[in-house]
Amino acid sequence: MTMSLFAKTIHGLGVMLMILTATALLTSPSSAAEGRKRTAVAAATRPVPMLSATAFRRQQEWRTTIATVPKPSKGCFTAKYPSTKWKQVPCVAAPDYPMPPRSGIVPQVIGNGNDIAAQAPSGIISSATGSFDTLTNVTSESGQIGAVGPMIPNAYTLQINTDFFQSSVCAASPNPGCRGWEQFVFENNNVSHRAFIQYWLIQYNTTCPAGWTQFPNGSDIYCVILSNSSGAVSTPPVPVTNLGQVTLTGNADAGGDSIVMTIGGSAFTRVGDNAVNASSGWRIAEFNIVGDGGNAVGVGSQATFNDGAALTTRTQIVYGGSGPPNCVAQGFTAETNNLSFGPTAPAASGPGPAIIFNESTAGGSPSNCAASTAVGDTHLTTLSGLLYDFQASGDFVLLQTASGFNVQNRQVSGAPTWPDASVNSAVAAKLGKTEVAVCLKPRGVFIDGKPVKVSDKKPLALADGTQVTRTGNTYLIRGATGDWVQAGINSGGSTDYINLKVGLGQWPIEAHGLLANVKEDPNLLATREGEVLKNPFSFEQIYRPYADSWRVRSGESMLNVCGERTMAGIPKKPFTSRELDPKTMKNARLACARAGVKEGALLEACLIDVAMIGDKAAANVHAQTLAPKALGLLR
Repeated sequence: MTMSLFAKTIHGLGVMLMILTATALLTSPSSAAEGRKRTAVAAATRPVPMLSATAFRRQQEWRTTIATVPKPSKGCFTAKYPSTKWKQVPCVAAPDYPMPPRSGIVPQVIGNGNDIAAQAPSGIISSATGSFDTLTNVTSESGQIGAVGPMIPNAYTLQINTDFFQSSVCAASPNPGCRGWEQFVFENNNVSHRAFIQYWLIQYNTTCPAGWTQFPNGSDIYCVILSNSSGAVSTPPVPVTNLGQVTLTGNADAGGDSIVMTIGGSAFTRVGDNAVNASSGWRIAEFNIVGDGGNAVGVGSQATFNDGAALTTRTQIVYGGSGPPNCVAQGFTAETNNLSFGPTAPAASGPGPAIIFNESTAGGSPSNCAASTAVGDTHLTTLSGLLYDFQASGDFVLLQTASGFNVQNRQVSGAPTWPDASVNSAVAAKLGKTEVAVCLKPRGVFIDGKPVKVSDKKPLALADGTQVTRTGNTYLIRGATGDWVQAGINSGGSTDYINLKVGLGQWPIEAHGLLANVKEDPNLLATREGEVLKNPFSFEQIYRPYADSWRVRSGESMLNVCGERTMAGIPKKPFTSRELDPKTMKNARLACARAGVKEGALLEACLIDVAMIGDKAAANVHAQTLAPKALGLLR
């Protein structure tokens, strides 16, 4: 059976963790042949094969140190382990095509705004380093150069990108929204292997300063320096199977800026021109592997990996503090790859503040820093990983955050057949200034109270940055800051219903509602008034003070466009698989087993979903869901 987009997205539920304890991410091969292949790939990712543990550690320490060693002057330099002295070498030409900034609709794959980045909790970033902790089944990659021409093996870029920040160079722009942007880029293709810096003025909107090239972007004028006085530093080629050997560092402080690329025991650097004064405003760092440049109209190329490829990506920043960075679901460059986030939870970070995330061809999830779900009849998984059943009917506040992101859902009772269960029949979200609702009755999408048509081929982009896209019966509503709601409409059984997933574009952030926990503890819930409930929860607690407190109040509903408010109600008793008759139980268990659902909490959820909804496909979402961190028990 083909996995639905929503099931793939649930499969890709990978909350982006930001912790500092070191652990290993291990993947067991599914066959001896696959095992031999992965062993070969793993060997290729070691910085220097056959090093002792001590030598390996010392070389890693050297790579960290050399990236911060001051350069003697402008120009290009190299260094060899264990020396920390830079040796000047001739520079080579930088590319004459851009690495353009994001534009247009955010895709389902990584890039062009869909990415995970590290934000300084305070102060300004002075340095960011990107690397790959693990490569799994990475055997090939290909892409165009400058988004034109044939697909070239091992054509890609590694990029560390700043955010769009306030820059003193924008002083001559008539647009107060003008921003500076700096890219630290390693480019690899069949002709060139080089590291360089590109500088941008975003929405400069007048004649570009001397030395800058005008780059039209819709009605705006951007400015870019494609080939500055220092050019690029040449490096050896790096096939994607060797990505584990490299680190890429971008530096920008009061003394200037530079890019440092390390490949095993060799380091290569190019000192920049500090053309946008990034040291005064750099607060977010994006690192990833994407396509090799873009064309003159801003379309970025794509790095296309082999099927089954998976990477664990690390972005580490220096900002003056030692705590973990904030996670932001944003990206800044237009280039993409063919991966998405997940499918497994990310590995823990090593020493130093870092963001780690997983990306793969099997991921299926839009970028998110924390995610939660409301699926089936109705099983809630909170931002911190608590799975609990919530079978009340009515309109509820699923999630509210300090940024103004607000999500409400409507749950309808399964009566008369299943009076102690409910399903989602509508969802509405406020993102920025826009309210979007997806309804079953009447069936459709509403934006600010008005019905709109959204087709697979015609996504909607609104003035405040909100976007609505559709793939089959699944709608993705994404805000400008990376918050999003995904609504998967399911028909075909005895009951139509909506599976929901909610992703946050920032974490940590203050959050409340049915999908939030207290102090990120999966065993603690809270009423709207602040009363804390501790797992195991009593039936009376969940369905009286807790459920009642999170009902949508008069005057705050975004669900009025979805018809009359449903009757508020609560179940008389917990709804479990023990309520099923033997025949229904047998059929449900068979459907769940065929979908691959294993024993445990997810099987219990699967059984009652298949039984109530009457659709064997209801099992798929549970087969692709990660095990919860905690199970909400009713006592």
